[in-house]
Amino acid sequence: MPYELNEIKEIRKKAGLTQGQLAKKAGVSQSLIAKIESGMLDPTYNNAKKIFTALDELTEKKEVKAEEIMNKKIISLNHTESIKEAIKKMKKYDISQMPVVDGDKILGLVSESTIINKMGSVDDPQKLLDLKITEVLVESPPIITPNAKMDVISSLLKFYPVLLVAESGKIKGLITKADMLRKIYRS
Repeated sequence: MPYELNEIKEIRKKAGLTQGQLAKKAGVSQSLIAKIESGMLDPTYNNAKKIFTALDELTEKKEVKAEEIMNKKIISLNHTESIKEAIKKMKKYDISQMPVVDGDKILGLVSESTIINKMGSVDDPQKLLDLKITEVLVESPPIITPNAKMDVISSLLKFYPVLLVAESGKIKGLITKADMLRKIYRS
């Protein structure tokens, strides 16, 4: 991340470091940090690079990642299940959406909304219950890695109700807007 010299002090303080601690992490002297922060000295390119690299490492460590937010308890539907079974699971686990899978392969998503939308196109709502879940399936939500950062997650959640977290093609968890808010509230 590109920084300006006048930002060093602010970033260091936000990270809770003293000048000496930042100097040690960057491999420079504490007096160099003090002179740069006071505006008395412009560092050499190499020293500035060392300081900025240390600041990057500090900010990366503090960034929240998907694996820290995700709900690891995944309730999913097999593609062979019926809408009735989907509704039963939604009620049992008090959830409004679930991924639909075929083994390890993610086929899409079913939600309360997709089921309700399908009700309008069926003559008898009871017949709806016997339909296969694939008849109300919508495309899979975005799939992110466990290392995806908070800014990526929050941007995607503006447009999607849920994100799947997967690694090597296997679902590890999911993130909803509620999971995101819960993480922020705990912080």
